[in-house]
Amino acid sequence: MKKVAVVFWSGTGNTEQMANAVADGVAEAGAEVKVFTAGEFTDADVEKFDAIAFGCPAMGDEELEDSEFLPMFESCKPKLAGKPIALFGSYSWADGEWMRKWEAESTDEGLTLACPPVICFEAPDDDGVTALKKLAEALSK
Repeated sequence: MKKVAVVFWSGTGNTEQMANAVADGVAEAGAEVKVFTAGEFTDADVEKFDAIAFGCPAMGDEELEDSEFLPMFESCKPKLAGKPIALFGSYSWADGEWMRKWEAESTDEGLTLACPPVICFEAPDDDGVTALKKLAEALSK
C-alpha cells in the first residue's frame, strides 16, 4: 500500500481544510495517509513516504509562509528527488502568483510534480474539493 504524507501550514484554516480534503482523497484512493503541520514534519520524515502533498497559503507579497513552512520545505528538497509531490494552497487576494512561482521553482530544481497545483480562493468550494481529490488520486497511484 502506498504511503502518502500531507504537510501543510494554515493561518486561517482554509489551507487546513484543503489538507483534509487531500487526506480524504488519498484514503478513498486506497492509500495510507498521514497529515502533518509544517512544524511537525522534518526532512527525516521524507523517506517514510512514497509521495507527499505540500500545502501553503499565499502570504505577504505572494510568497510562502517563511517562519515554519518555507524552512521545512527547503530542508526537505534535497531528499525529494524522484519522489512524486503535489502543491496546494489558498489565497484571498491577487491571482495565485505565489503558486506559479512555487511550481516553477520546484520544477526548475528537478522536483517531480505528480499533477498541476491546486489553489482555492479562501475555503475550498465543491470544485476545489473535487480538484484536491484528483490531486490525491494522482499521488496515490
